[in-house]
Amino acid sequence: MANEGGKNTSGRGQRELKVKVKTAKGRKLSSTRWLERQLNDPYVARARREGFRGRAAFKIVELDDKFRFLVPGARVVDLGCAPGGWLQVAVDRINALGAKSGKRQGTVLGVDLQEVEPLAGAEVHVLDFMADGADDQVKAWLGGQADVVMSDMAAASSGHKQTDHLRIMALCEHAAWFAFDVLAPGGTFVAKVLAGGAEGELQGLLKQRFTKVHNVKPPASRSDSSEKYVVAMGYRGAPEERAADEDDA
Repeated sequence: MANEGGKNTSGRGQRELKVKVKTAKGRKLSSTRWLERQLNDPYVARARREGFRGRAAFKIVELDDKFRFLVPGARVVDLGCAPGGWLQVAVDRINALGAKSGKRQGTVLGVDLQEVEPLAGAEVHVLDFMADGADDQVKAWLGGQADVVMSDMAAASSGHKQTDHLRIMALCEHAAWFAFDVLAPGGTFVAKVLAGGAEGELQGLLKQRFTKVHNVKPPASRSDSSEKYVVAMGYRGAPEERAADEDDA
């Protein structure tokens, strides 16, 4: 119903209607719920409109809007970079294509266990970052140390909450140790973790090696997910390395 001014007073059209998906024959209920969630997720729709390869791109957008680590001229490594949404954001923000006049041109390097669709402005390699010599290989590709190491990796779900938590925390710890080997002084490490009790050791390790460690759940992270992100800034190196430097000074 409309009032005399022509405004809609019925309440209809004031919000988007949710899409309901019926469970098709042969399809699991969990698959139906996933499809329904995707169809009703505003970040999924926005990713399509803006040309991102997935909704996860908005997580790194929101983290960088807050902490400003993807700056023009930065050298960025994205671990487990498929399908490439984080790469897309990094390419634009660090000026990897040199499109921003007067700004330094950065470098974006992505590594993954699988082939990733090529992306202009990013160099992507098939590599197991946990393999021996992977850190040296990445530094060779970069031509030096990295300013940012970031990871949105998650281990394959087993369906058991505690097991999945331990798996993703182990993956995050591997990513952190890789970052220690390739980061330049002052660098930043960004990674997905799961809340659940086993992240204390990682937090302690990061606090020893970075000047600031933030734990954030960006708006793009689904509210029903236990994921959050750690943003460790100002890489200082290992405590024993700093002590040796002080003795030499």
